[in-house]
Amino acid sequence: MVDILIIGGTRFLGRFLTQEGIKRKHEITLFNRGKTNPHLFPDIEKLHGDRDGGLEPLKGRRWDLVIDVCGYVPRIVEQSAKLLKDQAGKYLFVSTMIVYDDLNKIDLKENDRLASMGEDTDEEVTTESYGPLKGDCERVVKRYFPENNLMIRPGVIIGPEDNTDRFTYWVNRIGKGGRFLAPGNPDDPVQVIDVRDLVSWIYDIIEKNGTGAYNATGPDYKLTMGELFEECQEVAGVPAEPVWVDSEFLLEQDVVPWRDIPLWRRGGHHQKGFMRIDSTKAIKEGLTYRPLRESIRDVLDFARSRGDDYEWTAGLDPDKEKEILEKWEKELETVER
Repeated sequence: MVDILIIGGTRFLGRFLTQEGIKRKHEITLFNRGKTNPHLFPDIEKLHGDRDGGLEPLKGRRWDLVIDVCGYVPRIVEQSAKLLKDQAGKYLFVSTMIVYDDLNKIDLKENDRLASMGEDTDEEVTTESYGPLKGDCERVVKRYFPENNLMIRPGVIIGPEDNTDRFTYWVNRIGKGGRFLAPGNPDDPVQVIDVRDLVSWIYDIIEKNGTGAYNATGPDYKLTMGELFEECQEVAGVPAEPVWVDSEFLLEQDVVPWRDIPLWRRGGHHQKGFMRIDSTKAIKEGLTYRPLRESIRDVLDFARSRGDDYEWTAGLDPDKEKEILEKWEKELETVER
């Protein structure tokens, strides 16, 4: 049994980490603000506070391991790492696959150089700053836990209970059928990992007393956007037709990569190594993947359970999608003439 403090622990990845920890008979304590899904896990200890200046409930306690699910800004991560350096045996930080400095490099590995914000002290988390901020967070954790750290660098995490809607948008949109806007090229690579596979493997590493950095995305074969959309259509069982729209044209329509069109990171933000991260090290350490269609099926069931009045956090508004498709068709007609 491992005595574990989870910072977060009630939303998506954190929620599944808590569930799996309980299932494996570990001693789990949660620290969060008590605002997200406070009804969950009534039988475990919950400490409430704010990780930015409100860590008093953690003082004087001892844990074997800290799992930091929601660290995005180095200044804030430093507060917990500094406080817990003498109160915890190990610090597991959930980072990201885009933490690397050179995302033009294909098959990035764990020892490649990390990005950094440098002298820029801006703490706003954006598409551009997310990776560098995570890189600086990792450096902070290593400063206080130089030997006893675990850096998990997942890709796009998918599965039921996902609050980001990055993958759920596509499953739901394709599940509605008809012609839908598909960004870029069907041969563009995509990497995703089911939250349940990721969490199960994380606990395997914990129980092996592992340390160091691990890329953790999937699947264990090359997957393209076109293949992903085909899988979604087959699982949904409805006719759906992708209309592939040029990336430059999308940018001209003021479409925001990742937010308006999830899994799409093009134009000035596009790098050849994006969605081509090497997870061989984690696979050798036992990371396995369920069939993609199983994840799609479960995500589709989850999406449909939320009702038509759900407000999506990512994805195109149907009217905006229709407008862009109409403009794209006119553009093609003009070119053909």
